[in-house]
Amino acid sequence: FQYAGASRFAYNWALAREKENYEKGGRFIPDTELRKEFTRLRNSDEYAWLLNVSNNVTKQAIKDACSAYKNFFKGLQRYPRFKAKKKSMPKFYQDNIKIQFRDTHVKFEGFSFSRKANKQKLNWVKLAEHGRIPTDAKYRNPRVSFDGLNWWISVCVEFPDCRDRSNHDGIGIDLGIKDLAICSDGNTYKNINKSQTVKKLEKCKRRLQRSVSRKYEHNKKGGSYCKTNNIVKKEKLLLKVNHRLANIRKDYLNQTTSEIVNRKPRFICIEDLNVSGMIKNRHLSKAVQNQGFFEFRKQLEYKCNDRGIQLIVADRSYPSSKRCSCCGKIKKDLRLSDRTYKCECGNVIDRDFQASLNLKAYGEQFAS
Repeated sequence: FQYAGASRFAYNWALAREKENYEKGGRFIPDTELRKEFTRLRNSDEYAWLLNVSNNVTKQAIKDACSAYKNFFKGLQRYPRFKAKKKSMPKFYQDNIKIQFRDTHVKFEGFSFSRKANKQKLNWVKLAEHGRIPTDAKYRNPRVSFDGLNWWISVCVEFPDCRDRSNHDGIGIDLGIKDLAICSDGNTYKNINKSQTVKKLEKCKRRLQRSVSRKYEHNKKGGSYCKTNNIVKKEKLLLKVNHRLANIRKDYLNQTTSEIVNRKPRFICIEDLNVSGMIKNRHLSKAVQNQGFFEFRKQLEYKCNDRGIQLIVADRSYPSSKRCSCCGKIKKDLRLSDRTYKCECGNVIDRDFQASLNLKAYGEQFAS
């Protein structure tokens, strides 16, 4: 937490210097000059506590602040905000040269105050997941973050290109609420939010939320709320349930997208959903958010890119559900409650499966 606080302090300091300099009419200050100025600052008596933190942590935080400031003027992102202690995620950078990985432990720089040989073991931190990161690779941009329950470390590792071309047929995928994904090859992936495990966790989550709310009202003093130790315990339990639900949904999306990509189709065609418009429907907003359509598409994009599979996104105005897969006629009066498509040509088919067939036909036109 001390390292994360120092990183946050350096980021806010650099952002404040850039903002102050801009208001005075000055030009952009490079991160190299700011890091030299910060080195003189940390050697002063007022900021002597920064000497207990590795210099690479604060230097990288200043570099991140300068990059965010430049990206704003390039139009690549919004104006960078100052990181608040209560709202921002605690995280910091580690030097990629000095960090070391083993199958069960990771060694950080500067976590031990002693330089004696018998005290160096304090630098080694045990990993919850063993053998996930290779021990004989070059590491880039190691980052450590805290999500409220656990500390996480993420690192970029180089690996050889594993793309391979496949001559298999393409796949059209229709995303929905009744089922997560319906593929044109007949595979259907159910909605994980309808399972008993998720329903029990949702029920537990609602009970904890009501319990926390009642405790806040019970300990209210005048116009302010008093946060007791029991409330902190309840909020930690609620945070665990929220993380459990998020991990179940994300893991299911990973399994689904990996299974689709591992079939090595020639191309994958999905539709460009108007998720922001779907959320405006108060009857479906929660179900749409829990499905994670954007996360599904994001995972498909990087997995298809790694495997050399072409991902085609159909235009939002393409009538995948209203078009008949046999004669091509469009049924304009098709309602959301009509789960079976019936055409004048005699075609009777499931609405979602027909949408996947139409998406596959759409992908055939643009597949290379």
